[in-house]
Amino acid sequence: MGALEPTTVSTNQQRIAHFAGESRERAFTSLAHHIDIEWLAEAYRRTRKNSAPGIDGETAGTYGAHLEANLSALLESAKSGLYRAPPVRRVHIPKGDGKSTRPIGIPTFEDKLLQRAVVMVQEPIYEQDFLDCTYGYRP
Repeated sequence: MGALEPTTVSTNQQRIAHFAGESRERAFTSLAHHIDIEWLAEAYRRTRKNSAPGIDGETAGTYGAHLEANLSALLESAKSGLYRAPPVRRVHIPKGDGKSTRPIGIPTFEDKLLQRAVVMVQEPIYEQDFLDCTYGYRP
C-alpha cells in the first residue's frame, strides 16, 4: 500500500467543504466515490485501537495484521453494495445506582472503520451548516 498520505484525504475533505459551502442548496447525491484505499487507511488510522472487540472478536491489531487485504475487501464490498453491517455485541454496564444496568452495543472493528470513513466524507458537508459558536461533537 505504501506510505499513507493523510494530506490527500484532508485535501479531498477541503474540496468537499468548498463545494458544500459554495451552494448551500446543493444536494449531494453520491459521495461513495471519495472513499478509496487511502481514505480507508486514514479512517483506520483515526479509529480507536483500544476499543472492545465486536461480535466477531477481531481487534484493531488482528485487523491491522493484514491491513491492505482487509481494506481492499472492505472497499469492494462497500462499493458493490454487498456490505451489510454485522450484528453488534450487546453488553450491559452497571448504572451509578449499582442496581440496574444500561445496554450498549459494540460494533465490529471493521464496521467502526467504515463508519469513520463515512463520517470523514459527511463531516465537511454538514460543518458548513454549523455556526462558529456551536461546539458539540464537532472537530
